[in-house]
Amino acid sequence: MTNTLDAPDTPTGPGRPVTAAQLPALRRRTSAVLVAGQILGGLGVPTGIALAPVLATQVSGSESLSGLAPTASVTGTALLSLPLAALMTSRGRRPGLVLAYLIGALGAGLVVLSTLVGSFPLLLLGMAGFGAGSSANLQARFAAADLAEPDRRGRAISTVIWATTIGSVLGPNIAAPAGRLFRGTSISETAGPFLLAAAVFLIAAVVIGGLLRPDPLLTARALAPQDDRSTGGRSLRAGLAAVRASPMARLALVTVALSHTAMVSIMVMTPVALGHHGADLQLIGLVISGHIAGMYAFSPVMGWLSDRFGRLAVIGLAVGLLSCAALLAGTAGASHGRTAAGLFVLGLGWSAGMVAGSALLTDSVPQPARAAVQGLSDLTMNTAAGIGGAVAGLIVSQAGYGTLNATAACLLLPMAALALRRALTRPAAAA
Repeated sequence: MTNTLDAPDTPTGPGRPVTAAQLPALRRRTSAVLVAGQILGGLGVPTGIALAPVLATQVSGSESLSGLAPTASVTGTALLSLPLAALMTSRGRRPGLVLAYLIGALGAGLVVLSTLVGSFPLLLLGMAGFGAGSSANLQARFAAADLAEPDRRGRAISTVIWATTIGSVLGPNIAAPAGRLFRGTSISETAGPFLLAAAVFLIAAVVIGGLLRPDPLLTARALAPQDDRSTGGRSLRAGLAAVRASPMARLALVTVALSHTAMVSIMVMTPVALGHHGADLQLIGLVISGHIAGMYAFSPVMGWLSDRFGRLAVIGLAVGLLSCAALLAGTAGASHGRTAAGLFVLGLGWSAGMVAGSALLTDSVPQPARAAVQGLSDLTMNTAAGIGGAVAGLIVSQAGYGTLNATAACLLLPMAALALRRALTRPAAAA
């Protein structure tokens, strides 16, 4: 019997069911829309993060407060993860992603306003709202997995992650030209790119709101077996229960959180370490660009490996790559080339952990609980990374960059132990 999208969950209205035969075309359309939104979101997010410390110094008048602006953005991303997950759980991906981009646009506008009135608290509030753009970009990877076949989820997730490469490369490079457009106005050249970010977030909201139809999450639910359609399993409490009940889900949650935390902790302090060894801003920029390329450009490879050889194998690869990165960067000293190699490998390790962990998380929980569990994953990931980034500065100031890398490598031990345990006790689940 042909599966169809039942009327109560049909985003396009009664009488227009989606059949299983139409799913391949719908998957391609959904992926294309999500990629377009990811490119737009990628244009805005890196630009804002790069300029936030500079704006914070200008508005507050104190360089010591510059780190609070990016911290506010990360905090906003974490705090918005659960409300957005709750909205997606009840209404679907489209309303959640649209709302996230709209909040991001509003936050960018508040950042510009804060520079006009000279209010540092307003700047921090705006950066917290700006973090919603990151939340949308993160949640989009799970939207790509909603309709994907189980043996292609890794590739579906990695395609959306890969699209971030385009925006991440273009965004910082168009920040300066965008700022120059505001010369001679009351808006500073540093604040001007935030208006660009607000504009691209608004365009992303329009693209997602207009084209992400039918909603992938609602479609997946309606096409699921009847036993998986219960609304009782869709709450955040049910999501927590689903994680507690599944060892694989716990491993996935740990993988995403620790991979991200290790990456952020090392990455945020690398420019400082390079500066101590005489690197100029151009060289630092090249090293970070190589790191970003490692994070995003090779994600399709990680998706293919995850689908071909199993999630556990790629999680093991992530542990190996992240450990190798910590060794390279932590022992580089004045060797800028070795630091650059370490940061590139760090990006590859993050990509492996993010793709395999996200796919395993989607695999390991019942369909009704997925959106809630995915929101919990992003909350955990961003909270852990925020703490890791803050502690990284203390470690470097007290014990040095090498010790930071050694500490980050130690964070990977629980992830490695859990993955090994699952591989030994349930080898079939790794396939």
